[in-house]
This record gives sequence, structure tokens and C-alpha cells, in this order.
Amino acid sequence: MTDGLDEAFRSSTRLRIAAFLSGCDEAEFRAVQEYCALTAPTLSKHAAALEGAGYVEVRKGHVGKTPRTWLALTEQGRAALAGHLAELQLIADTAARHGNGHRA
Repeated sequence: MTDGLDEAFRSSTRLRIAAFLSGCDEAEFRAVQEYCALTAPTLSKHAAALEGAGYVEVRKGHVGKTPRTWLALTEQGRAALAGHLAELQLIADTAARHGNGHRA
């Protein structure tokens, strides 16, 4: 973490994936892919990075004979996302305070 922002979420794609996963216990890979408008390889790459940070858990299994992958935000990931979003809000609030009444 640098300047209060989490490096893992500096990528807007990873932030979007984590935000989506924060709204559920877990999500099927394809649902995350469609919501985030990503290709499968791009989602795989970013999910692997988030998994490496300990923020996402990847679970593989089958539905019938069809292989499936599910993604879930870990508790550590939820805490990191909350901290990152709080820092972004602090930045926005500070800018609004300092900019209040000033014209550019």
C-alpha cells in the first residue's frame, strides 16, 4: 500500500472485479466476465493477480460434466477494497474542501 491506496486496485479492471465480487459470496467466472466486459484471458490474468495478493479465491469444479470456475473475494480482499475505497473518498472529500469557493 502506498499513499493509502492499495497497489492491487490501481488497475481499474481489478477494482471493477473486486467491486463486483464484493456484492456476492462468489460468482461464476462467466458472470464476472460479462459484467466487467472482459475477455476470458484478461479476467484470468487479473483474477490471478488478485489471487496472488490474497484478495480473491478461485474455486474450480463441475456442473454436471461442464467445468466451471468461481471467484470469491476473501475477507482480506474485502478489507483491502474497503480501505482503498475509503482512501479514494478521503481524496475526493479533501479536494472538495480545498476547492470549495475557488474558481479555476
